Amino acid sequence: MAQNGVLNADIAKGQINKNIYGHFSEHLGRCIYEGIWVGEDSPIPNTNGIRNDVVEALKRIRIPVLRWPGGCFADEYHWKDGIGKRENRKRMINTHWGGVVENNHFGTHEFMELCAQLGCEPYINGNVGSGTVQEMAEWVEYLTFGGESLMSALRAENGRQEPWSVAYFGVGNENWGCGGNMRPEYYADLYRRYQTYVRNYGDNRIHRIACGPNAGDYNWMDVLMREAARFMDSITLHYYTVPGNWAQKGAATGFNEQEWFVTMEKALHMEELVARHSAIMDKYDPEKRVGLIVDEWGTWFDVEPGTNPGFLYQQNSLRDALVAGLTLNIFNRHSDRVRMANIAQTVNVLQAVILTEGEKMVLTPTYHVFDMYKVHQDAELLDLNLSSGTYSAFGRGIPEVSASASRDANGRIHISLCNLNHASSSSVSIDLRGLQTSTPAISGSTLTSDALDAHNTFDQPERIAPQPFHAFKLEGSRLELELPSKSVTVIELA
Repeated sequence: MAQNGVLNADIAKGQINKNIYGHFSEHLGRCIYEGIWVGEDSPIPNTNGIRNDVVEALKRIRIPVLRWPGGCFADEYHWKDGIGKRENRKRMINTHWGGVVENNHFGTHEFMELCAQLGCEPYINGNVGSGTVQEMAEWVEYLTFGGESLMSALRAENGRQEPWSVAYFGVGNENWGCGGNMRPEYYADLYRRYQTYVRNYGDNRIHRIACGPNAGDYNWMDVLMREAARFMDSITLHYYTVPGNWAQKGAATGFNEQEWFVTMEKALHMEELVARHSAIMDKYDPEKRVGLIVDEWGTWFDVEPGTNPGFLYQQNSLRDALVAGLTLNIFNRHSDRVRMANIAQTVNVLQAVILTEGEKMVLTPTYHVFDMYKVHQDAELLDLNLSSGTYSAFGRGIPEVSASASRDANGRIHISLCNLNHASSSSVSIDLRGLQTSTPAISGSTLTSDALDAHNTFDQPERIAPQPFHAFKLEGSRLELELPSKSVTVIELA
């Protein structure tokens, strides 16, 4: 099907915050333990207990920010259990995720070491559901206060003299559900109280983040913005793409064409959610001071057969790559309000970018999308108007092509395009206006496969990976592209 569009390269629409390409690591399944943390004595190559291969892979995609320790786990996590000598740390039951014993070997110092190795910003979620104001206040002091105090002395006793820099702090998580089953009015008052004690020490300035709504709970957003907007810097939104229902979500592989279509249809719902929540935020914050942070998003399928259902381990296929690509395009286009996003989750959980098995590691199709799209980080969003045709199947229709475009600091323009159609290629014609040259050097890469559920395994780690894209031509000012079916493509104009 033919798609026509116009790229106005001389019309910039604001900066795409690099934190839109953020990640999320929770004490859940094998995300932290084995996925990231193996301990100093492990035969798996590590630096201070953290896996070298995972760190290097995440550095390649320029991970900008990492959220921790949850998720639902955050509102039952007591940070003092995770400091001091590891052999003396308190053991607890991870009641949310599999009922396993949490030994707290990965705590504040280990997380901050991980962020230092990655060169990324830490985003820490505090405990409102089962924690106290004093506990949260002391954690912030322990992390960021450089003067003389009980908490800074405790930090030094545990091996860290200097304070850390912590920019992002979340006051609770999913307090409408696993974080306390609260009403928005009640949480709004709690948020106002707790955030008062999330203090700025020295030169450290904390970006305070309120717990926002689950998916289409527009009343929660309205109440929080009305009652607490002036006390927050950002508010969160959670939305998962589930092709089935919460009881039977569907398999991560071996799915049929209808399940493919429904997954794309549900992933596109993010556009409506972001637009409608942004409109509510505009009512109380017309100057757009408060950011929208989508700090949990991605696909959620049934766990792999034979694995702990509480570990949320699922394979990752080309279908996940398309969900990632179209969702990131949505965030790019709404970057006036969306300031951060954190895909769930980094390793071995839900829509992971990396899977591990002992000493083995594999990069997923979703990882490759983040690698292809990293060119958008901190780039200028450009005015791209694409009249997409309709991808029709099973009696319904959705837009066939999703796209966004940006210009980086070196003047290179990147256009990311997703052809959602599982069966047909898509012809795209873009009128290039406002370019600094009439003969740009054009190159591209694409991620696709013959199989709907193409995925990488530990035996076949390179089954699906980006390939050079050559199906384009420039005729005058028109860029003609032929996008393969079910593909993610990024074009560069230099």
